[in-house]
Amino acid sequence: MEKIKVAVIGCGTIANAAHIPSYIKNSKAEIIYFCDILPERAQDAVKKYNCGKAITDYKEALKDPQIDAISVCTPNHMHAEISIAALKAGKQVLCEKPSARTYDEAKKMQEAQAETGNMLSIGVVNRFNAAVQQIKKLIDGGELGEIYHVYVSFRAQRSIPGLGGAFTTKAIAGGGVLIDWGVHYLDIVMYCLSDPAVKTVSGKGFCKLAKDMSEYKYTDMWAENTKDLNGTYDVDDFVTGFIRTAGSTITLNGAWAQNIGESETYIDFIGTKAGIRLHYGADFELYKASGKLESKSFEYEKWDIFQKEIDSFVDTVKTKEKLASNIDTAIITTRMMQALYDSSEQNKEIVLD
Repeated sequence: MEKIKVAVIGCGTIANAAHIPSYIKNSKAEIIYFCDILPERAQDAVKKYNCGKAITDYKEALKDPQIDAISVCTPNHMHAEISIAALKAGKQVLCEKPSARTYDEAKKMQEAQAETGNMLSIGVVNRFNAAVQQIKKLIDGGELGEIYHVYVSFRAQRSIPGLGGAFTTKAIAGGGVLIDWGVHYLDIVMYCLSDPAVKTVSGKGFCKLAKDMSEYKYTDMWAENTKDLNGTYDVDDFVTGFIRTAGSTITLNGAWAQNIGESETYIDFIGTKAGIRLHYGADFELYKASGKLESKSFEYEKWDIFQKEIDSFVDTVKTKEKLASNIDTAIITTRMMQALYDSSEQNKEIVLD
């Protein structure tokens, strides 16, 4: 069987931690290009994985007729440009989360998928998580009854990623903790609830704890190698919100950084028959009253969700079958986050059509 030919655009942290190793382990895929605007990153990938060609211009890969699929692993501000160009070049695309910096950019990506007939998946990787999939089955099967509220918490003490770099520069990232961490949590909620229509959104984002970057004290820092204390810090490090959907209401509190020394990363699904607490990236408990109050813990084999994502993507490259992580569903969360940011800036509730 002829292998799926892949180009990886962006050879930074997420590419090396997830995309590239997953393609290497997939016997149906072959990486042809490693692309990065920093030549040494692409060259290092060629040496490390002993395959492919190092390039600095993604358009070179798009012009190659043998390339079937593209993984977009760049900073957020390039997601729309590269994904749209790849779709128009006849490639199938897996773009890392978030879809884009803004809802308008994501909408153009969705339109490009519709216009070209090619496939665009977004890296909302928790849709490939066994515990999350089981929660969806329980909800769909009526085990929880009516889900009338969901509470979302993604809070850490002090762990702003890459302070002063791309993560904390709004022009590049589009936002902070909401668009970086919140996208995963809100996507889990929407997936488990079968993507109910979002009616109104109210929220507030705060950019507080690293205003003086040189004095910022932290417990850990993801992507610390990208830290630049002479750079920019203009994104949300704390966010709170209230969302009304056609079904459940949703409240959220998220923090890259807070002056509370405990991390709280979970989702509560609160129903009339039972409730579930999902520990992010881990297992969950179900609580119900059936004659007596009882609880049950659900534990699952910790499979590699990035490998599941890549394997599923590779399997659908030729068929162009839309995955659960397709832009058509991922864009719902993008629109919700945009409304949260708009609400914060305008100091009012946002009503969606």
